[in-house]
Amino acid sequence: MLKLYEYSRSGNCYKIRLLLTQLNIPFTKIEIDILKGESRTTEFLLKNPNGRIPVLEIEPGEFLFESNAIMFYLSEGTEFFPCDKFERAQVMQWLFFEQYSHEPFIATSRFWYMTGKVEEYQEALQQKQAPGYAALGVMEQHLANHAFFVGDRYTIADIGLFAYTHVAGEGGFDLTGFPAIQTWINRVENQPRSISITHLN
Repeated sequence: MLKLYEYSRSGNCYKIRLLLTQLNIPFTKIEIDILKGESRTTEFLLKNPNGRIPVLEIEPGEFLFESNAIMFYLSEGTEFFPCDKFERAQVMQWLFFEQYSHEPFIATSRFWYMTGKVEEYQEALQQKQAPGYAALGVMEQHLANHAFFVGDRYTIADIGLFAYTHVAGEGGFDLTGFPAIQTWINRVENQPRSISITHLN
């Protein structure tokens, strides 16, 4: 059985938990408390030398890390990843966008709020507002004319962007000015076998 090493409050880990659940693939969840340094132990670094979660153990001793790479691995050959070459590239395009233009601002802000470091990182949080809202603006523009991000059907591109967007408010981002995003969030939440980020398997 697959083993998912994760910190349950992490959006990057939620991506994998959600996809596995929607694919109806059984897995064992192993909680790694990053706040206690459990992803930096010698034992964990043998699984991921970069010391980050999530990590998926596919076979004993065979590990895969980086959330979007794990989603690619799990979704290939399923309805969550297109067959068309251009659409496949579009999925990857949005996943790269998520990691470089979205996650560093929205996810990081949420983490600082979540760990009670708002005062400590107040200036950095302010600096993340503009690029975070810019990323949401790109999403809003696309979703104004599309039901989903690629091929007008639900793919891992949606899962990747949904993970931190739907909890952006927890990082100080107001989604009220993004009606298309709000409609899309509702659409994603109503997909079959959907689970919430707080749901524990």
